[in-house]
Amino acid sequence: MLNDFLNLIFPRLCCACNKVLLKHEDTICLVCQLTLPKTNDHLDPENPVLKSFWGRVKVEMASSCYHFSKQSRVQQLLHQLKYKGVKEVGRKVGLWYGQELLQAECYQNIDYVIPVPLHKNKMKQRGFNQSEFFARGLAESMNIELNCTDFIRVEDSKTQTKKSRYDRWENVAEIFALQADSVLKGKTILLVDDVVTTGATLEAAILELKKYRCKVLVATMARA
Repeated sequence: MLNDFLNLIFPRLCCACNKVLLKHEDTICLVCQLTLPKTNDHLDPENPVLKSFWGRVKVEMASSCYHFSKQSRVQQLLHQLKYKGVKEVGRKVGLWYGQELLQAECYQNIDYVIPVPLHKNKMKQRGFNQSEFFARGLAESMNIELNCTDFIRVEDSKTQTKKSRYDRWENVAEIFALQADSVLKGKTILLVDDVVTTGATLEAAILELKKYRCKVLVATMARA
C-alpha cells in the first residue's frame, strides 16, 4: 500500500517515453521495449557500422542495437543514462541486446567485454562511465567476463560535438593504452560504447588493441 501511495505521488516513468510504468515494469516500459527502432545490424555482414570501419581498421564485426535520431525515444533513453545517471538503462539494454547477439555466429567465442574507457578527469566529473553499464548487461546476458580495468584512457580529449570526421579522428588519436600486464593481450574482445557516429573514438581504441594481437568486435547502444 505504501508503494502504491508513493507511486501515486511520485510516479515511476519510462526512461524512453516518459509514460507511467505499470507495476510489473521497470525502467523501460514494455511498449518501448518492443517498439524502439532496432537495427538488426548483428544479422547483416554489411551493416553501416561495420562498413564505417572498412579501409580504416580491421574489425571482426560491429553492430548497434538502436537507430538514433534527434528528439526520439532513443535519444531520451541515452540522455537518461548519460546525463541523468540512470545506470539501469544501460544494463537493461545490454541484457536485451546480449540475447540478440548470441543469435549471431560472429559474436560467439568472445573472451572479454570491455567498455570504451573515460579519462580519470571525466570519471571524477561524471562519477561513472555510461558505456560500462551497457557492457555489464552484455557480459551478464552473454556469460562473458567483463574487464573494466586493463584498457585505459591516458589523455582527456576534447568533446567531439560539431567536429568533422578528420577532426574527430585527430582528437582521439593515441589516447588509449593497455596495461603492461593485461590479460586482454591476444584475446577476442567485445568493445562497447554508447553511441557511434563517425567511429573515430572506437577506431582509436581498436588500433591500440590491435597492437597486442587482439581480435575486436564492436557493439553500441545506438548509431546515428
